[in-house]
Amino acid sequence: MVFLMLSANAVFAQENVSGTVTDEKNNPLSGASVIWKGTEKGTATDDNGFFSLPMNPGSHEITVSYMGYQSISLMVHEPKEIKVQLQPNKSLDEVVVTTKRNSLQKSYVKTANVTTMSSKELLKAACCNLSESFETNPSIDVNFSDAVSGSKQIKMLGLTSPYILIAEENIPSVRGASQAYGLSFIPGTWVESIQITKGAGSVVNGYESISGQINTELIKPANDIPFYLNAYGSTDSRFELNTHFNKKFTDKLSSSLFVHGSTRASKKDMNDDGFLDNPLGNQINIMNRWQYNNLEKGWVSFLNVRYMKDEKQAGQVAFDPDTDRGTTNAWGSEINTEKMEVSSKLGYVFPDMPWQSIGFQNSFNYHSQESYFGLNQYNIQQNSFYSNLIFNSIITNTLNKFATGLNFTSDDYNEFVTVGTPMDVSRRDNSLGAFFEYTYDNTDNFSLVAGARFDMHNRLGAFFTPRVHVRYNPWKKAVLRVSAGRGKRSANIFAENQNLFASSRIFSVTNANGNIYGLDPEIAWNYGLSFMQGFQLFGKKAEVTLDYYRTDFQNQAVVDVDKSPQEVVFHNLDGKSYANSLQIDFNVDLMTHLSVRTAYKFYDIKTDYLSGTLERPLQARHRFFTNLAYETHIKEKGKQWKFDFTYNWMGKQRLPNTSTNPEPYKLNEFSNPFSVMNAQVTRTFSSVFEVYVGGENIGDYQQKNAILGADNPFGPYFDSSMIYAPVFGQMYYAGIRFKIK
Repeated sequence: MVFLMLSANAVFAQENVSGTVTDEKNNPLSGASVIWKGTEKGTATDDNGFFSLPMNPGSHEITVSYMGYQSISLMVHEPKEIKVQLQPNKSLDEVVVTTKRNSLQKSYVKTANVTTMSSKELLKAACCNLSESFETNPSIDVNFSDAVSGSKQIKMLGLTSPYILIAEENIPSVRGASQAYGLSFIPGTWVESIQITKGAGSVVNGYESISGQINTELIKPANDIPFYLNAYGSTDSRFELNTHFNKKFTDKLSSSLFVHGSTRASKKDMNDDGFLDNPLGNQINIMNRWQYNNLEKGWVSFLNVRYMKDEKQAGQVAFDPDTDRGTTNAWGSEINTEKMEVSSKLGYVFPDMPWQSIGFQNSFNYHSQESYFGLNQYNIQQNSFYSNLIFNSIITNTLNKFATGLNFTSDDYNEFVTVGTPMDVSRRDNSLGAFFEYTYDNTDNFSLVAGARFDMHNRLGAFFTPRVHVRYNPWKKAVLRVSAGRGKRSANIFAENQNLFASSRIFSVTNANGNIYGLDPEIAWNYGLSFMQGFQLFGKKAEVTLDYYRTDFQNQAVVDVDKSPQEVVFHNLDGKSYANSLQIDFNVDLMTHLSVRTAYKFYDIKTDYLSGTLERPLQARHRFFTNLAYETHIKEKGKQWKFDFTYNWMGKQRLPNTSTNPEPYKLNEFSNPFSVMNAQVTRTFSSVFEVYVGGENIGDYQQKNAILGADNPFGPYFDSSMIYAPVFGQMYYAGIRFKIK
């Protein structure tokens, strides 16, 4: 019986034609089309240029194509492995008809619910760092975290960024000490693409993902241009300069040097509350990136070395840190961060078995923040090491794939908090885990990814993390996805809630018998259902998407700001906490070069606090989003106009309880609905030079009483954390982009 099963598997394993597709320099081409001629049966190559396609009795000719390259056809009469090398189109007389590739893409064939943002999408707004790059993406909610620091926070499925696994090239990056400001430390010009996954992420990348995963892919040295420059300036006195330098030493070895510098040196107080609208500051950010490719022998490797220093000064306009720090002369804040990182990725693809590979990722990260907020002080230093070993292969045939491996994480926190009383809350966290993820894909209408991992953590204990994603295409241009998974994490209650330091609240932790600040680990299940249908509307491409996700917490480190306006209480969940998220997207190309994206989102998020079951504060139940993008035809030498407009409407939001404050320091129970409009115009003069101008909050909406008790910041009613809308008015900007190809 065993012999018969092995024989059957051996025969079945050979019923596919598989291979790799590369360019003229043997670099893998990801997304190349491989299709049986005269049919709709085909596939696309993966990131390694690999494809696998079941034999088709009705056709023996395969067509391989990739935009900008000459298509070729091959006769294949029997299952085998092939290597395809495409040559670029060089004929000047050839007329090429192409369709515009959307800068925000949803896939019909990926198993997970993934939206991919290309670098083109990041150019639609004044997104000079990652925290500002989601303004045109309806899946992510962006808002200011407070009225002092100028930092923005993001939410997915109604949950804040600590519940999102944020990775850089699949290495967790924004976590722990960097949770509050880490997104602002990744310049947008460094980014090649961003993959946003709703729901539980892959077990390969860790156990912490609860509401989703955001993975940032940086520009690859092998594909970079020799020089790139982006200069930016705005009416709020923010100026930035980004430069990229690239050198290809050989056809296998390349290096890029990314340099980012930014400053804001002028004080602005547009709402006349006596506080700076945005902090003064400087940032220098440098990364040296190396890439080695030897595809003939199967080796690919990356090495990144990075240094970043960021300095912010916020508070009252009259504040002078040299004379007022640590006094009650004027309220002020300084947040000084230094970051150093070394990371590496080493991959080997078996030349005779292109479906089999092994990868080894390592990252060392040093993050130091020294900061104070009035008389409160917060200092943290985190030394982290992350290592992940991944083996990918198949089970009998390429329809059945798996990934397995081990990963190790070590975090050493030196953390000191002073809110009235100094506290040393330093700790060390270590975890060792093993994972296995199975993928079945029939290359047609069904795929499944089922994974599990087992981890041992010195504070979280030993635990099991299961996750599953299923895709089914019931008919043409339709995809149904279902997902479920569990996540577990340590809540870094001080690092993740630094906005509360800029208030008069005292901090307290109740039921302090756990291993993390006296609290227990956070545990949650996430369930998701998604359906997308593409169709033609008046002859133009359109699609509608319905997403519903629910997150149920078994335990949560609850941040309770409703017990008293003068206190924040951290406590373990006693009861229920859940987040329901419903999103409906409708996208259509109204006419040639004009696309419209719209989305409606509904949130039902409630938690059992000490004072009872309440809606999550500062979270709109209803949101509406629209983005219009128009491009003119490309003329000689690449001349073109681009226009983008984004509209966001937010419904009312529950405000934290201030009922016990005196009348001048009370807020309403709910905020008023409001809208924000952003726009940008780009003029491309050639393929190497363009100019852009734009505006944010051009409707000039400002939150009233953005800082509660601003007239007495050292009094008992001061609070700058109750932010639900912009704290300053219109902002306009301009910039240039220049390339040497």
